[in-house]
Amino acid sequence: MTEKPVIAVIGGTGLYQLAGLEEIQALEIDTPFGRPSAPLVTGYLTNKKVVFLARHGIGHHIMPSEVNYLANIYALKSLGVERVVGVSACGSLRDDYAPGHVVIPDQLVDFTRQRSRTFFGESLVAHVSMADPFCLSLSSLAYQALTQCEVITHQGGTAITIEGPRFSTRAESHLFRAWGGSIVNMTTCPEAFLAREAEMCYVSIAHVTDYDAWHAIEEPVTIETVIQTLNRNTSIIQESIRKLIEILPQEDDCACRHSLEKAIITSPDRISLETRKKLNLLVNKYLPA
Repeated sequence: MTEKPVIAVIGGTGLYQLAGLEEIQALEIDTPFGRPSAPLVTGYLTNKKVVFLARHGIGHHIMPSEVNYLANIYALKSLGVERVVGVSACGSLRDDYAPGHVVIPDQLVDFTRQRSRTFFGESLVAHVSMADPFCLSLSSLAYQALTQCEVITHQGGTAITIEGPRFSTRAESHLFRAWGGSIVNMTTCPEAFLAREAEMCYVSIAHVTDYDAWHAIEEPVTIETVIQTLNRNTSIIQESIRKLIEILPQEDDCACRHSLEKAIITSPDRISLETRKKLNLLVNKYLPA
């Protein structure tokens, strides 16, 4: 039996590879939803098998709205991945979440408009619970790992995902603050939703690069300031991932692994053969043979 990875890391802006990977293999994978953003890179960290995927492609050529989130998550699922770390850059909507800090959000608002948000449709309907959009167990472990690194880390907060690629207007930034948002980014939606549909644990590790556009003293965000902060934080994120891998329990029957158990509402006889074949990886265990 092929060894399953203990975790997958989806790297965002500034994180394009995992340092220290051994026995590296790059896998080109086709899915029913197309090809992932980049080859899936497998290897070993601390003697445990992991997978890395560059969300924006090799050389960062894919915009947030152009990322094939469906193919990315499906491809990870096809390798047996059960835990996913989504690393991203973010703007802060709070004074106390300063540039250089790291946030592990516990809530999520989808402010995107152009993205496919579900694997389902085409004769198969499923309503997955997203009340708590991030895995509580994995988020707690990620926070524990980050507290062992030299970085100020905040556990909790609401992430707002915008369409991009532009940054927010001042009016939008103030609106997000009025909503109670903590950070703003461009990629956590629909990535977190799809991971839940694929019954995988998902945590967001967001490094704060700026104060978005609301702050009266700080300059509005630019890509230059984002990259400068990311470059300082990349080694810390790499270290935290290694520490997270070290403390992962070998067995973890998390509720995320049963997300579809009561979510599928379509009668099996109404599901087309084409759709059943397309989604077999996700739903087979819940449908009669």
